[in-house]
Amino acid sequence: MGAALSDEAKIAVGREMAEAWRALDWRKVADMFAPDGVLHSMMVDPIVGREAVYKRVSGLGDGLESITLNIHHMGVIDGLLYMERTDEFVIRGRAGSAPVVGVLEFEGPLIKTWREYYDRAHLLKAMGLVEDFDQKTR
Repeated sequence: MGAALSDEAKIAVGREMAEAWRALDWRKVADMFAPDGVLHSMMVDPIVGREAVYKRVSGLGDGLESITLNIHHMGVIDGLLYMERTDEFVIRGRAGSAPVVGVLEFEGPLIKTWREYYDRAHLLKAMGLVEDFDQKTR
């Protein structure tokens, strides 16, 4: 494990992550996690491990034409990075958006845990889905 990141470096990682999503660069998204990192949308089971994160996010990319993580507020409190944002996306020709709060814990320069808080029903409706994509990627 490397040295602790400064608050400014953590914010830079948050912006870099948002840019990787905008670029639909799923490998980069996954590689920003520690090897045993966790991606946890709080209303479903956590995804554990860099390769499992890659499988999940690249699977979400199926049909995704674009996504922008519009960050409204971002800051570090007690060593954790908080991002309040609205995710805007186009999936299979359908535009949608969802308000989200993400909380990131770090292990050196890598993400140890990324917790996401959003209304799952709102997201699924905005995506035009009747079945939860979580069930499709297991």
